[in-house]
Amino acid sequence: MPTMNLVPVSTDDYRRIAERKLPRFLFDYVDGGAFGETTLAKNMADFSKIVPEQRVMRDVSEIETATTLAGEESAMPLALAPVGMGGMLARRAEVLAKRAADAAGVPFTLSTVSICSLDEVAAVSDKPFWFQLYMLRDRGIVTEILDRAWGVGVRTLVFTVDLAVVGERYRDVRNGIAGGASVWGKLRAGPLSYLSHPTWVVDVGLKGKPHTFGNLASYVPAATDPTQYREWVGSQFDASVTWKDIEWLRGIWKGKLIIKGILSAEDATAAVTAGADAVIVSNHGGRQLDGVASSISVLPEVARRVGDKTEVLMDGGVRSGLDVFRARALGANGVLIGRSWAFAVAARGEAGVAGLLNAYRNEFKSAMALCGVTRVSDIAGDCVTTSDAAQC
Repeated sequence: MPTMNLVPVSTDDYRRIAERKLPRFLFDYVDGGAFGETTLAKNMADFSKIVPEQRVMRDVSEIETATTLAGEESAMPLALAPVGMGGMLARRAEVLAKRAADAAGVPFTLSTVSICSLDEVAAVSDKPFWFQLYMLRDRGIVTEILDRAWGVGVRTLVFTVDLAVVGERYRDVRNGIAGGASVWGKLRAGPLSYLSHPTWVVDVGLKGKPHTFGNLASYVPAATDPTQYREWVGSQFDASVTWKDIEWLRGIWKGKLIIKGILSAEDATAAVTAGADAVIVSNHGGRQLDGVASSISVLPEVARRVGDKTEVLMDGGVRSGLDVFRARALGANGVLIGRSWAFAVAARGEAGVAGLLNAYRNEFKSAMALCGVTRVSDIAGDCVTTSDAAQC
């Protein structure tokens, strides 16, 4: 039976609101995946195959959800993942998300292709944040960006390694983001779509300027909108990158180095050998190679192979605090969420992200209590059962 839906609480609640509020091409950019979106669906579906083991008559009067991620205290084993073009979803959205993350006591990760710059996000508070970067063809630019990040207090670098080429994201193609739209198509995707979303036009389109990638503005001075920056970034992705380049990166970056985009135990081992302080088991949210395994199904083997040598995180398909519990039980030190906070900020701004994080913590705390554990360190494999289909 339908409810009144007065107070959004779940990721799905915020997703429905975001779909109403955003121009179609922006919603699809966040919501979509590669090709037929098989992996996107598997990322979520495989979590449902992990069954929590309820335990009763345990003293769970005091639950502690805090842990450490990348050497930093975190109120729960969760961080906000980098979201490209986040500032197009709400007015200066990356700033809003950083404020909410600070208040919730969890790390925030800024994307290379964020709308808000490193300096703008750093101005929110003295609390350090993480920064995500790709290996660009111009190593001089990589070095300069790292220097800027260090200068504003970033001490944890999340380096994405699964973008040798950009995955074929059919929703973006259909919506004309990748080009090829007719004059009528451009009219539908642009002015007509904007007219049907007047609140977004005023709050983000007009008041949320500048709509450029703040961290790259000095490198693409002729660009005036995200599409032009997107084309430049695409041309800068370096398909020749190997683990030797990560060793080079390790040599120039003095802080924590997290490698994002690991989908096999073999690659996890290579990342550790190259000097990673942590790895993120990730298939880029199903946005790169469609048909590959879900992140959660790969996690246990990666944790078994390198969990005693490095920190293991994961992303992809995490939609609730119960999913955080499941991932922790299968060997993750913590998780990152991307789409969840993107939907929340699009739906309700800073209050949306704050509400979402509160829901995640309540769900995580409830799962701990009902499974009979009181500390994050007590969440282990015997807290869940898994099906063979999930390969867990």
